[in-house]
Amino acid sequence: MTDNVSRVQRESKVSVVNLPNVLTVTRLVLVPVFVILGLQDSWTARWLAFVVFALAAITDRFDGQLARSWGQITDFGRIVDPIADKALTLCGFVLLSLQGYLPWWVTALIACRELGITAMRAFFLRRGVVVSANNAGKLKTFMQIIALGTLLIPWAHFLELASTSEAWVVVMIRLGQALAGVALALTLYSGFTYVVEGARLVRDASGQSVDAGDEARAEEPETKTEGRTPAGQHVQS
Repeated sequence: MTDNVSRVQRESKVSVVNLPNVLTVTRLVLVPVFVILGLQDSWTARWLAFVVFALAAITDRFDGQLARSWGQITDFGRIVDPIADKALTLCGFVLLSLQGYLPWWVTALIACRELGITAMRAFFLRRGVVVSANNAGKLKTFMQIIALGTLLIPWAHFLELASTSEAWVVVMIRLGQALAGVALALTLYSGFTYVVEGARLVRDASGQSVDAGDEARAEEPETKTEGRTPAGQHVQS
């Protein structure tokens, strides 16, 4: 408990306006640009959508790392960073489903997991319990980015640019779909680990509150009863 208080005090002294948070906000701003380009029916727009997605993914690679190494972790970054991540990846999955590269049930499962875990973390945060990202969640995000990046490349454009074999294009698309399957499995697994971890933290926090209350009651001075006469009785002289 003392460690959590010290951490909160340190983070409250860090300015919200710092490079890690700027990178996070930049990623969030790039999301609508990515969506608009991805909805256009032209090779140029599709390539630009891929470039914007790649730039946004790069900011995700560095904002958290810089915040930790520079000691610039803030509540703002802790909240906005996962929102920016999920906005980018969910929009990517929706675009790929619209383009026919991924079935809608894959996108729906991923969306339910992402939104559900975000709501759960917000629920726990309001009760003073922070569910931080774990290794499974980080691996999930990495695989989502790789799968999305692979499928967002307009491979079919190579058929027009050069005498590329159609089979090679199909192989690359199938590879991206296989990576999306791996990302889906990791997404569901990491969601389960977050639920288990969140429940454990809430249980521990409740236990600490009960222990603190017991200690406080134990330290209260006992009321002296000596020399007192019960109400309604007269002292015989």
